[in-house]
Amino acid sequence: MPSYAGPTTPNRGGDVAGTLRLLAYLALAVVLVVLDHRGGWLSQARRQASLLVQPLWTIAGWPGRIAETLYDDAGTLSQLTEENERLRNELLVNSARIARLQTLAADNARLRELLGAAQRGNLDVQLAPILDIDLDPTRQRLVLDSGSNDGVRIGQSVIDAGGVVGQIIAVKPTHAIVLLLTDPSHAVPVAVARSGVRLVAYGDGRTDVLRLPSIPLSSDIKVGDKLVTSGLGGRFPAGFPVGTIISLRPDDSRAFLLGEVRPAAQLDRGRDVLLLRTVPARPPIGIAEPLAVDDPAMTLPAGAGDDAPAEPSGGDVAAPLAPAADADVEADPAPPAEARR
Repeated sequence: MPSYAGPTTPNRGGDVAGTLRLLAYLALAVVLVVLDHRGGWLSQARRQASLLVQPLWTIAGWPGRIAETLYDDAGTLSQLTEENERLRNELLVNSARIARLQTLAADNARLRELLGAAQRGNLDVQLAPILDIDLDPTRQRLVLDSGSNDGVRIGQSVIDAGGVVGQIIAVKPTHAIVLLLTDPSHAVPVAVARSGVRLVAYGDGRTDVLRLPSIPLSSDIKVGDKLVTSGLGGRFPAGFPVGTIISLRPDDSRAFLLGEVRPAAQLDRGRDVLLLRTVPARPPIGIAEPLAVDDPAMTLPAGAGDDAPAEPSGGDVAAPLAPAADADVEADPAPPAEARR
């Protein structure tokens, strides 16, 4: 610049243009504010703009929502797994409790039946728990958790709510052995409750069947007849239910009938039995149903046909035991019926 030049005059045109633009913007802003206040145009514009950018917001929020969902699902899965395990354990415990309660209910029902049978028959009985059982085809025995210390003695009759179970053949201080009706070495004098016909029922080694061998064809007996103890032999009191005849068929000689009897007692179940302390003065009724036999023709002199069972030596449970029956069954497994009357 020459040294003689004077001071520079400022360019006021640019300032004026900027001022005018600012005033124009302010005027436009005022107009828009007034219009928005009166007509809500800007609000509508904002809503339209938000609709346009909504997909962008949704896409932008996907990563966060996915991470939150995964976290919640992981926590829920862990919680559900723990709860499922807890409920499974509770189910097992409750199932065991229910099974135990059902067992107790069944035992309670059987005890009620036993006590009811004793009360209905006005019997002097002793409740004895079953300690062990031996249902081998050649040995049908029970071991009771009662012995001589509890007043148990050899020869006592054993019954349950249904009928005769067997008799005591060996006694120790703390336990006793019962010979079941179904033992192959056992026999019991019986009578048909309907007609009074006297027979002898033998064990067959099965818990659900007794044998009636050598029944005369002329005997008044038929399928469905109830059998009760006849009282002969003096071992079993008269009138106790023994079983029901389920089949009759001729033997090989066609001269006699062979019968099968379903025992009245539940020989293969139950946890307790009743021991007769004293012989009832009258034939009991109502043990399983009224099966007393009052036929005078069935009464024999005392001691007739009485074959006392041999006492086992040493009282060993596992040792072979002599036949404990009201009649001698070893000499002839199927004796004529007339010889037993």
